[in-house]
Amino acid sequence: MHKKDLVLFVNDWLESWTGNKPKQLLSFYTDDVFYLDPANQDGIKGKANLEIYFTKLLNKNANWKWRVIEIFPTTKGFTLKWEAIIPVLDKAFLIYGVDLVEMKGNKICRDEIYFDRYNWHTEVDLNKQNKTKV
Repeated sequence: MHKKDLVLFVNDWLESWTGNKPKQLLSFYTDDVFYLDPANQDGIKGKANLEIYFTKLLNKNANWKWRVIEIFPTTKGFTLKWEAIIPVLDKAFLIYGVDLVEMKGNKICRDEIYFDRYNWHTEVDLNKQNKTKV
């Protein structure tokens, strides 16, 4: 992919992470995709399994926002530095991370996501505990 096309692809892909649109997000991935993130350290194999995960994940995080910091083209795809704003009740967390992406044609066949989710998940866990006390 040429740099200009890659920038357009990445911006469209990141935009599809917002708004609880799992089918739209899945359209960026191959059927045999391998996906790994901090919540799935063994990875998820295949688009059908990824759809189950994305449906739950995007439903819980419909209002998060993603922004490109920098894109580094590689021979197999690209490395993406990003930032996300993730709302949790009355707070919003700014998180930085990296995706290591491999492509087959114009689709993602491997997506490894790395970021520190400690502050975000600590807040989510505290909110769950407070709800059970009420």
